[in-house]
Amino acid sequence: MAGVMGGIDGWFIADKIVAYLFIVLFIWGASNKFGRRDEFNEDFTSLAAMKSLQGFAALGVILHHISQEYFFQEEGVLSLFVNAGAYFVALFFFCSGYGLLKSYDTKKDYLKGFIGKRVVKALVIPFYVNVILYGIMMFLVKWPVEPLQWVTNFLGITMMNRFAWFPIILVLLYLVFYLCFRFIKNRPACFIVIGLFIISLGIITSVVGHVAWWAGPDNWWMDDNFWETDFKWWMDEQIFWFNGEWWSNSAPAFMTGLLFANYEKQIVAFFKKKYVLKLHILAVITLALGLLNNYGQSAFGYWTEWEGKGPAIGDKIVTYFMQIPLLFVFPLLVFVLMMKYHVSNPVTRFFGKYSLHTYLMNLAAITFCRFLEVPDALVMVGDVKNNLFLFAIAVIILSVLLGMLEYKITTAVQNLIFRKPAPAVVDTYVRPSLLEENGEHATKTGLAAELKAEEKAAEKAEAKA
Repeated sequence: MAGVMGGIDGWFIADKIVAYLFIVLFIWGASNKFGRRDEFNEDFTSLAAMKSLQGFAALGVILHHISQEYFFQEEGVLSLFVNAGAYFVALFFFCSGYGLLKSYDTKKDYLKGFIGKRVVKALVIPFYVNVILYGIMMFLVKWPVEPLQWVTNFLGITMMNRFAWFPIILVLLYLVFYLCFRFIKNRPACFIVIGLFIISLGIITSVVGHVAWWAGPDNWWMDDNFWETDFKWWMDEQIFWFNGEWWSNSAPAFMTGLLFANYEKQIVAFFKKKYVLKLHILAVITLALGLLNNYGQSAFGYWTEWEGKGPAIGDKIVTYFMQIPLLFVFPLLVFVLMMKYHVSNPVTRFFGKYSLHTYLMNLAAITFCRFLEVPDALVMVGDVKNNLFLFAIAVIILSVLLGMLEYKITTAVQNLIFRKPAPAVVDTYVRPSLLEENGEHATKTGLAAELKAEEKAAEKAEAKA
């Protein structure tokens, strides 16, 4: 396969084919109520619908990560996914926020044991299992890691897996949710505190930036000599927490999920009246916010330190605030659309089940697949264009396989740590007469019942007498 085949751009065709196949997932297994007046999908916020949506988003995130590879960007392959990562992750945040508040409202004593079940079991354990797996793999392939870095990586202070930021942010959001609803309780006040916390995350990532800008002379990251002589491992990109805007820019969707859960009846009732008109208005608003976001990215941007502007914290903050409205409204548009149209098929359900784990193992799959064995050479993708298609397929398959493996390991660890107490041993003491009469054991409970029956029979006999 060549970049240009008979005057036709083969990579352009490949890009469109992938986009088409991805769109097919929107059609396969669809529940469509468009064209049916006053008919809606009443299950559009069900667990099954959300899991399927998360599966769709998980596959989208994998394709987004693949699209970030140098040659894919150079050839324009997977162009649909290059800037789509934040939107896919926003769907995960929305579902998390929605699920938390709905569970809080419907399950008695939901906050009891919340830290253990929802934080430690559901997020912390998967994170540290992933850290250990990545550590083993890095050790086996002799990946260059400093001794101190091994320690900080295993502690989770620095990133063993730079894709593993999502569970960290989710833990922070869950803890804030718990503290607010445990101690403040006033719901509007809880929403305000959580909203301010989410905004603070964006400001923090803007200050931290992409590298340890504070650790050397001005613009040291643009000086090749500094990298060769004075650079330390911890000064690199994506080493510490909050190294990158992706840690925070999708988090506003968590607040959207909370508000949607709180006002779901009112929101649904509002959109059911003149649904098509209101859907189009919401779509236009989302498009306008998308244009605002694009302007912010181009006029200011998150990566301006690479233009020799120093850390450019102000530019990042402005960009963040111009992006917040879009990622707050976008998931609302998706779920209003799902009132009339949502999808569930084997692919989305499968990825929905393993979404967190395929995501966490995606970097390992990408790293391994950069080296592809071919008949006469060891080829690194990025040197040979012919391997792009093979690389993408291999990454998806390996992400799935490694994700399923991690899921099994994580589940085993969770079951071991949160093992349910063994059921109480039933006392099987029985009267010898019962053994002789029935030839079988009677439990203590059964014996009590028989004695009670005998007493009642005796009482009746006395009454007759």
